[in-house]
Amino acid sequence: MSEQIQKEVQRRRTFAIISHPDAGKTTLTEKLLLFAGAIQIAGSVKARKASRHATSDWMEIEKQRGISVASSVMQMEYRDCVINLLDTPGHQDFSEDTYRVLTAVDAALMVIDAANGVEPQTRRLLQVCRARNTPILTFINKMDREVKAPLDLLDEIERELGMAVVPFTWPVGMGKTFAGVMDLRADQMRVFSAGEDRLRNDDEIIAPLANPALDERFGDDMLDARNDVELVSEATPAFDSEAFLAGKQTPMFFGSAINNFGVREILDALVELAPPPGERSTIQRVIEPTEKKFSGVVFKIQANMDPAHRDRIAFVRVASGHFERGMKLKVVRSGKELKPNTVVSFLSQRRELLDDAFAGDIIGIPNHGVLQLGDTLTEGESLQFTGLPFFAPEMFRSVEVADPLRTKQLRAGLTQLGEEGAIQVFRPMAGSILLLGAVGQLQFEVVAHRLEHEYGVKARITPSRYTLARWITCDEADGGERELKRFIDANQHRLAHDAVDAVALLVDYAHELRAIEQNWPKIKFHALREHAGLVFQKRLDS
Repeated sequence: MSEQIQKEVQRRRTFAIISHPDAGKTTLTEKLLLFAGAIQIAGSVKARKASRHATSDWMEIEKQRGISVASSVMQMEYRDCVINLLDTPGHQDFSEDTYRVLTAVDAALMVIDAANGVEPQTRRLLQVCRARNTPILTFINKMDREVKAPLDLLDEIERELGMAVVPFTWPVGMGKTFAGVMDLRADQMRVFSAGEDRLRNDDEIIAPLANPALDERFGDDMLDARNDVELVSEATPAFDSEAFLAGKQTPMFFGSAINNFGVREILDALVELAPPPGERSTIQRVIEPTEKKFSGVVFKIQANMDPAHRDRIAFVRVASGHFERGMKLKVVRSGKELKPNTVVSFLSQRRELLDDAFAGDIIGIPNHGVLQLGDTLTEGESLQFTGLPFFAPEMFRSVEVADPLRTKQLRAGLTQLGEEGAIQVFRPMAGSILLLGAVGQLQFEVVAHRLEHEYGVKARITPSRYTLARWITCDEADGGERELKRFIDANQHRLAHDAVDAVALLVDYAHELRAIEQNWPKIKFHALREHAGLVFQKRLDS
């Protein structure tokens, strides 16, 4: 079995696609699936009112607005590798979901709009990747449009993102004169032709790059590209696999996702360059992917992927061992035992029953509230994976049901949406009106839409006076249990429980928080909560 585990782990590639909104991330996702043979026809991202939609966008609101608001998981096989691809929301209002997804992957594919260059959300997401030393591949998209000069884009990426860029391909022309890309490793040019839904097995290839026929055919654009490549070869380092795996160097590719151009090179690079699953840390010890016993962590919860069945799926990143359907698993947080028989793999909302899985795979376990974000599953060992982030909200709203007879449905809906991380739900210790916390306004709009269409509840979402939240803890060495209880008793009017019953302080202004911190020096106030950080507080609550 250990030989089989080692072989299967080496076959896995698990990566996320990240970008600023509208850079073409979801389109590229479609085309990667198309090349791998996972789908036969790509969804039209532009024609959202038509019958086809992006495979990775399955929520009704995503189809209506043409944006991704939830991370999607897709598994496919390519060149004897099992590829787990996670498409993330590009919009900054859903960055928390994206941050959690990035804890479950071994590499990232960064998509940049060639006309806009490095945009704010790209910068934020790259900071998260760099903090985890996640290897990054870069795809410069939309070269069939009028865009920034390739040298300017390369310089901007190096300057803004703080990493060395190594071009693997280089464009010839842009916009109406976009002629194709020079493959600098294969010493050939792939000639561009437009077309959306066919595989690019018939692209014209001209080799070698020194072939004078290229200059005759493409004229000044080819001459400019040659000059650029000469400059780049002198100014940029050679590709270093170790620097790439450490997140310090990124290979760069050019293309046009909407036209299926440059996509195969990206897919081949992911197989050849991206690492297989590596070790992962728990509080207790480091977990190796080739260990015999299964372990995994819940990094995402999604309710109502199939509205007809009111289902609730826990997405689990397998960290080690061999998962088999029907095996006994322990939920470390609660000590409960699971024996899941309907575990699924995904192609977005399309799912298939799964018999087994290995480290790097993403599996879906249907459950009714047994599993929470951050939960660790093992074959019995008490482990707790770390690093799953929950950020203090930056915006707050009160929420009430328009029809009092639907109060139960409102609470049930918000409980599920809070547990899946779509929004943060707070239950004030004093008062009955629920509070919603979010990073951006669009989260409130999505929650209102989902409450109405998935739970049959029209909700009134109104402004709240709160502007800041902080989770509270106290070290046991400081007489923590007694001090924390004293703080809670004195501040119940400004305290609330979140979706996992952690206590949070809600305040109107920053200076109010500073005054409370001064008055309660033993209490710790956290802008970031990790699942594992609740252990002491949960014990106090019980």
